[in-house]
Amino acid sequence: MKENNSPAKILIVDDEPDIVEFLKYNLKKEGFSVVSAHDGRNALDVANRENPDLIILDIMMPELDGVETCRMLREQKKFQQTPIAFLTARDEDFSQIAALDVGGDDYITKPIKPRVLVSRILALLRRAGRVGETDREILEVSDLVIDKQKVVVRRGEETIELPRKEFEILCLLAAKPGRVFTREEIFDKIWGQDVIVGNRTIDVHIRKLRERLGEEYIKTMKGIGYKFDF
Repeated sequence: MKENNSPAKILIVDDEPDIVEFLKYNLKKEGFSVVSAHDGRNALDVANRENPDLIILDIMMPELDGVETCRMLREQKKFQQTPIAFLTARDEDFSQIAALDVGGDDYITKPIKPRVLVSRILALLRRAGRVGETDREILEVSDLVIDKQKVVVRRGEETIELPRKEFEILCLLAAKPGRVFTREEIFDKIWGQDVIVGNRTIDVHIRKLRERLGEEYIKTMKGIGYKFDF
């Protein structure tokens, strides 16, 4: 959600109706407002009419491909700061480089994994200041569903209950996948400045989190801190 509590609006641009419907279904389920366009030229019209908060562009489209569409959007002042993510069915480096060179912010490779898609979109919206960190009561990252209200983590059919501090650390890290949090930041956000805890305390909580969730989610950045990565 945006700062004013209205849903963030996402424009999907793809010439494959099945892909558009798949993305619409998964994004609407997460509370986003969704509009769509079937090619690059149509996307320019829809973008100017709807003023989306984020644009998802397929790279390979007839007439006007995603790269050229992005270039033309970035030429307009109103879209210079709008997050743009590319969809590509290819893993070749050149398509990803081309997407970023014309002002793309991220790329997502098909086949699309809904939870990864939502996580990447939220990260882009947060970076652009178009969604608040505390707006969403449920985080979906990797294969984890983190329910802040119920203080519980689900993985498929498995329910994982965590002690309060470990749950809060997980929420902090998972809200910004890939971002490194220093120990000082974690201390400040979880315990507050008035409480003094040592490095050993946070290391113990991280170790217990890994015991419950597995080793693959939280990475140690030696001498710096921790990040959620998958």
